[in-house]
Amino acid sequence: MKRIAYTFLKVALSLLLAAGILWWMYRGIEWRQVAEALLSEMRWGWMLLSLPFGVAAQVLRALRWRQALEPLGERPRRSVCTNAVFLSYASSLVVPRIGELLRCGVLRRWEGTSLPHSVGTVVTERVVDMLIMLLLSAVTILSQIPVFARFVSTTGLSLSTILGGFSRAGYLVTAVCALLALGVAVYFCRRFRLLRGAHKAWRNLLDGLLSIRRIRGKTLFIAYSLGIWAAYFLHFWLTFYCFASTESLGLGAALVAFVVGTYAVLVPTPNGAGAWHFAVKTVLMLYGVAQAEGAMFVLIVHSIQTLLVVALGIYALIALLCITKHPQ
Repeated sequence: MKRIAYTFLKVALSLLLAAGILWWMYRGIEWRQVAEALLSEMRWGWMLLSLPFGVAAQVLRALRWRQALEPLGERPRRSVCTNAVFLSYASSLVVPRIGELLRCGVLRRWEGTSLPHSVGTVVTERVVDMLIMLLLSAVTILSQIPVFARFVSTTGLSLSTILGGFSRAGYLVTAVCALLALGVAVYFCRRFRLLRGAHKAWRNLLDGLLSIRRIRGKTLFIAYSLGIWAAYFLHFWLTFYCFASTESLGLGAALVAFVVGTYAVLVPTPNGAGAWHFAVKTVLMLYGVAQAEGAMFVLIVHSIQTLLVVALGIYALIALLCITKHPQ
């Protein structure tokens, strides 16, 4: 019961946060304008062209995940991996961050895959994604330093301002809280049980984390990783050509908006709703897009891309019900 209540509270807070940001951003909007933009102003050809890249990013993620599992003796079917990834993205729209565990659970149920192995490879994937994103961020920042400076100034984000608000007592309290959090994490890690026998569970989890060292065809793994992010970017960039206000912004503006939007998605709301809208709209305004047009762009693009995630999730659920489970 406590677990259900916690999950409900988590979902409710996530939805409230997203709703609050969206209400603040669109409180004065006339919805007739949204309908007009969809029916007469937006170039649907470019939007339809962008959608396959959204699908491709998830398919490539599934293929990379399957490759990471092979050195551990796990050989799940491509179809199951792909549908598990589709379902994970869709489920995260309901409960933020639940998708990663869900896709591991799908593999365990349909293929008998070791849960610690799959969790370990997912963590490894995230580390690789983080490294790629940091590299992309560095390249983007270096090429667009004046724009990021304006973004920090416009949003009021300043590390010196944040740290300047801390007193000595504040630093001490922060350090104590960090140590307590670390202690609690260590305690729960010691109590953690995924399978019978904690040592076996941790060994399997560590194997999953280090599976990248034993992957056959590391070049293919790298190609999958780069392909995932290239597909994400194209999925976003092509939407710039859907609107007259954004079609001439260029590659640099798209990169800045993509990087800022990617970090905004980390906010625990469904698909980054609210935070993504605000971040990307702010970037567009720095490049000269009017506030109303920027708000319209992010609302329409995010809504359509979210509907694609929902559609893939529904497809995956139906497809999995038609796939025979391997005996465990």
